[in-house]
Amino acid sequence: MAQDQPVKALVITLVDDPSSAAYSINRLKPDMLCFVLPEKGKSLVESIVQPKVERMPRRWDWIILADVQDFSLCHRTLAQSLPDLLRTWEVEPGEVVVDLTGATPAMAAALSITSLLWTSRIVWLVEGREGTTSDLVDRDGQRRIWTQANPWDETATLVRRDGCELFNRGEFGTAAQRFRELEMRVSGGGKPLYRALADVADGYGWWERFHYRQAWDKLKGALKALEMASLWGGPPGLKPTVSAIKANVGFLERLVLDPAEVKELLAVDLLAHAARRLESGRDPEHAMIALLRALEACAQRQLYVRYRIKSWDVELHALPSPLQETCRTCYLDDVDGKYKLPLQAQFRALAGLGDQMGQSFLRVWPTMKPLLDAASHAVLGHGYDPIKSERVQQFYDVVVKLSGVAESSLPKFPVLAI
Repeated sequence: MAQDQPVKALVITLVDDPSSAAYSINRLKPDMLCFVLPEKGKSLVESIVQPKVERMPRRWDWIILADVQDFSLCHRTLAQSLPDLLRTWEVEPGEVVVDLTGATPAMAAALSITSLLWTSRIVWLVEGREGTTSDLVDRDGQRRIWTQANPWDETATLVRRDGCELFNRGEFGTAAQRFRELEMRVSGGGKPLYRALADVADGYGWWERFHYRQAWDKLKGALKALEMASLWGGPPGLKPTVSAIKANVGFLERLVLDPAEVKELLAVDLLAHAARRLESGRDPEHAMIALLRALEACAQRQLYVRYRIKSWDVELHALPSPLQETCRTCYLDDVDGKYKLPLQAQFRALAGLGDQMGQSFLRVWPTMKPLLDAASHAVLGHGYDPIKSERVQQFYDVVVKLSGVAESSLPKFPVLAI
């Protein structure tokens, strides 16, 4: 008898072929076993199947069907019983093998539907044909062929598209979960693709939360796997995805490995983050917060790179004279004893130092002030009024112009269409 790797859980159908059931159990050696059978099948299990089992499963049970010819009754019984049983047994998706050898058409259809979330393989014995040599089985003088298939190898396409749509909506954690479920369920050759897609979703999830190092590490590994998959063809739409991820990995590498205390690309990423929140996420409140931080990051970088001024730890003598007394009397942090410039003061310091960015800030101040007031009155500012997307878009345009960052240089997350 051919040998397979032991399986965690086997759900096996039985009506009147106990010999085939015993063969499947001995071949698959399940840790957990569930019979799906009519009432009369219980006696066959006890009298014929059990004595032939070479290694008894650690746990086993059965589900009794009232009418094995009625699909609706079979489906109702299985839907009410099988999921609870598998959860009690702590069976994960992809850990179930289903044997349909002894099933009626109604049983086979009902069991295939109700077990699909957990199934990674369906097996059955069929009558042998002349000239067939692959995996022949002799059962009671009859030649049978051991046949198996994984329904998820075809079903995966639909679920993969669902995962891509979740990713494109910014629901990275849920998308990663979808892809990991597919990894557990599909056959071996398809697993690396879904593992890589799950890592892609995880990587962009880290990125969206500003954990750049973790994002870079995840996307680097995923990129190698996807490049390998694209060499062998892969699903449609894979190559454009690989190109987009490669560009993003390059951006993250420059951001992560930048040794400067004030990172040049942080403001660029914050602008891109705000754009995603405003467009795809439709989240103007968080977009405004990101824009305010992006604006500050621009000022911080200009102060530090050109004038060696740290806005979070200011040395009074480095500031323009008109600002020194204001800083001394207004901007001392009584927690750590450091002078810290707020956003507007940072730009006024730049303007006082003759910096073009600071002077541009003063020129656009009449336009910017009502937008900053709107941010302050927002729910995530200091007020109670939800901010309007139009206000955030206006502020975004001002910040992009003031920062001097070209929109074409902003990192773009890929649109998955695989």
